[in-house]
Amino acid sequence: MAKTLITVAPTGAEVDKADWPQLPTTLAELVTEAKACEAAGATMIHVHIRDDEHRPTLDPIRLRDTVQALRSETGLIVQLSTGGSVHDPLEVRLAVLDAGPDSCSLTCGTVNFGDDVFLNPWPFMVRLYERAREAQVVPEFELFDLGQVHALARLLRDCGLPWGGKVHVDFVLGVPGGMPATVPALVAGVQALPAEVTSWSATGIGRGHLPIMAAALALGGHLRVGMEDNLFFAAGRAVEGNAELVARAAELAEQLQRPPMTGTEARALLGLAT
Repeated sequence: MAKTLITVAPTGAEVDKADWPQLPTTLAELVTEAKACEAAGATMIHVHIRDDEHRPTLDPIRLRDTVQALRSETGLIVQLSTGGSVHDPLEVRLAVLDAGPDSCSLTCGTVNFGDDVFLNPWPFMVRLYERAREAQVVPEFELFDLGQVHALARLLRDCGLPWGGKVHVDFVLGVPGGMPATVPALVAGVQALPAEVTSWSATGIGRGHLPIMAAALALGGHLRVGMEDNLFFAAGRAVEGNAELVARAAELAEQLQRPPMTGTEARALLGLAT
């Protein structure tokens, strides 16, 4: 059976450092966490960064420094979020590509995000897609609802394949406003994927974390875990660090005879140069 790509999303833009001191928000903390996650079985890291006050930022110098540090200290595939926080302007989000990551997120449509709106209008999606291809950055298509699966099909039809020729998507289930973190919702999304998709992963927010993980593995998909999506390891027990979430995902993948991929295998899966 196919091996498993495990992506770790260690920080996100929504969680407050004051409430969760174990959240990695400084560059030193992020690098330390990334090393531990790589040792536990992760092969890609989905990165949001924070400023000196631990607030979300898309500062270009910090982004470049983060990419360089992660490349220097780990073998992880570095994926930068182009979502930032829901309050970041579109032009600033496009400039994330200038930091030279291996991969970037590309959310395939606007979605309600709790009390806020995560804005991803069609023209922005096309510009981000084309700029990523020009920069030889592999996009990961983030899907929060079934309408975004349809938008992905339209994007591929109108704009062709991304750089590298592979199409990897990530289902994010359980955000208030998007698909629920249930197995039927994941199955519906997978069944609706366009034929060009070559691989997919999934994450469930909060209490949907474990059922979505198990379902993704059973359906042949890959995994995203991390404190961006889930702050509790079990009922009443907070996550101590991202590595324990990665380790649990790797253990489950091993038990299902789909062990974690090596970095070389993950790069081949995503169409990245080894």
